[in-house]
Amino acid sequence: QVQLVESGGGSVQPGGSLRLSCTGFGYSRNNKYRAWFRQAPGKEREGVAGVYTDNGLGFYADSVKGRFTISQDNAKNTLFLQMNSLKPEDTAIYYCATGRWGTLRVGSYDVWGQGTQVTVSS
Repeated sequence: QVQLVESGGGSVQPGGSLRLSCTGFGYSRNNKYRAWFRQAPGKEREGVAGVYTDNGLGFYADSVKGRFTISQDNAKNTLFLQMNSLKPEDTAIYYCATGRWGTLRVGSYDVWGQGTQVTVSS
C-alpha cells in the first residue's frame, strides 16, 4: 500500500525559499497525477500544484504561479515542491497526494501524506 511521507518543511522569513519532498510513491496504473495541497488554520485544504507523472507537465494555482515549481525525480519516486519568494500567506501544512484526475481539487486524490508545516514569518 502506498504511504506518502513529506519532509522539508520549516520556518523561513518572507522572501525566503524552501524545498519540500514527498516519498513513498509506488507504481500505480491508475494514479497518474501527483500534487501538493496546503491547509492553513481555519481554512479549507487547497491545491497548490500538480504534475502528470508520464510527462512531468505541471499545473499551478494562480496564487503560486511563478513562485513555486513542482517536479519529480527521474525514477518518479520522489515529488518535490520548490517554493521561492515565500509570503506569510503561504503559511500552512503542506500535503502531497496522488490520484487519477489532473485537477487541484481535493476530491481528485485518494492517497495522502501526513503533512509538513511551513511557516513564513519575520
